[in-house]
Amino acid sequence: MSGAYDPTKDGAKMSFAQDMSYIDYLSLDPILGAQKRQTDAHDEMLFIIQHQTSELWMRLALHELSSARDVLGQRQFAPAFKMLTRVARIFEQLNSAWDVLRTMTPSEYSEFRDSLGSSSGFQSHQYRLIEFILGNRNTAMLKVHEHRPELLHMLKQELGTPSLYHVVLDCLAEALGLSFDRGVYRMDQPHRAADEVMRAWTSVYRAPSEHWELYELAEKLVDLEDYFRRWRFNHVTTVERIIGLRRGTGGTSGVKYLRRMLEVELFPELWNMRGQL
Repeated sequence: MSGAYDPTKDGAKMSFAQDMSYIDYLSLDPILGAQKRQTDAHDEMLFIIQHQTSELWMRLALHELSSARDVLGQRQFAPAFKMLTRVARIFEQLNSAWDVLRTMTPSEYSEFRDSLGSSSGFQSHQYRLIEFILGNRNTAMLKVHEHRPELLHMLKQELGTPSLYHVVLDCLAEALGLSFDRGVYRMDQPHRAADEVMRAWTSVYRAPSEHWELYELAEKLVDLEDYFRRWRFNHVTTVERIIGLRRGTGGTSGVKYLRRMLEVELFPELWNMRGQL
C-alpha cells in the first residue's frame, strides 16, 4: 500500500516565509476576521456572511458595469457583451444566496435581530451605485449616506456621469441616424420610458439582421434586468418568510417597501416594445 501523497515530489512549493502565499494574495486574514458577531446566536454568522459576500459580488458587478460603460462609449461591443453577461451571472449567484439565508427561521433571526440596531441592507452604498449606474437615479436615497462624506461624494459623482443606459441610447441613436430629445437623458432622476426610444428599439427588433450589435446589446440588457428582478423578488420572499410584515431594521416598511421596488423598470422601452412587434 502506497504512503500518503507528498506534493513536494510533484514540485509543489511548500515554504512561503519569503514569498507571497494564497492567504497573502487574497488578504484572507482581514476578510476572515471580519465576521464580528454581536451575540452568541448561532445563525448570526450566517446572516453576516450572507451580506458580506453579497457586497463582494456587488463590488465585482460595479467593476464590470463601469468597464462595460467605458467600452461601449468607445463603441467596442464585443467586450461589453462579455461584461454584461457576467453581471447577469453575478445576480444569478446572488439569487442562490437567498436559498441559504432562507434556511434561517423567524425564531432563529429573533435571537440576534435587536443587535442590528438601525443597520439595514437598505443602506448599502454599493447597491445604490448599481442602481445609479443602471439608470434608477433616486436622489432621495442620498440622505442615508450623509454620515459618510466619502460615500456621498462617490454617489454624487456617479450622478454626474451618464448612466450605462445613456451610453447605450447614444449607440442606438448614432447607429440609426437619430437624435433623442435631451429630456430622455435624466441625470439625477430615474429613467422614464420615452416613445421615441421605444420606436427606435422596435425598429431594431423588426430587422435584427440589419442591426445585430444593437439587437444583441438590447438582449444583454434584458437578460441583466431579468436576473436583477429575480434577485429583488427573492429578496422580498426571503424577508417575508423570516420577518413577515414587520418593519425593517432600517425603518422602512420592510416587505411593503421591497414590493414597491419590484415595480421599478431599468430599461422600460426594451420591455414595453415587445407588445408592439
